[in-house]
Amino acid sequence: MHEMSIAEGIRDVIEDSARANGFSRVTRVRLEIGRFAGVETEALDFAFDVVMRGSVAEGATLEVIELPGKALCYDCGAAVEIRHRLDPCPDCGGGKLLVQGGEEMRIKDLEVL
Repeated sequence: MHEMSIAEGIRDVIEDSARANGFSRVTRVRLEIGRFAGVETEALDFAFDVVMRGSVAEGATLEVIELPGKALCYDCGAAVEIRHRLDPCPDCGGGKLLVQGGEEMRIKDLEVL
């Protein structure tokens, strides 16, 4: 379950930010996760609750914002949104797509006290 190590990484970033910016509590964490990032959000939510115990983010709400899959079609040149990596171009039906978005994962912001 790599979601546990993802949650640990999030905790480390939060703790570093708390030390650097002088806040003592996080009430909400908003994460942007791309459709193709391979993260199970239910597992991440569970891991987040477990890993944040004893940290400045204990009891914080995790909000996941799913980012769409994006690709460039080599057949028609369109920038398109796709649901699955191997989907054809929704504009022309072509199969030569270069994924250009949807693999990212980042902390968008923190709500702190």
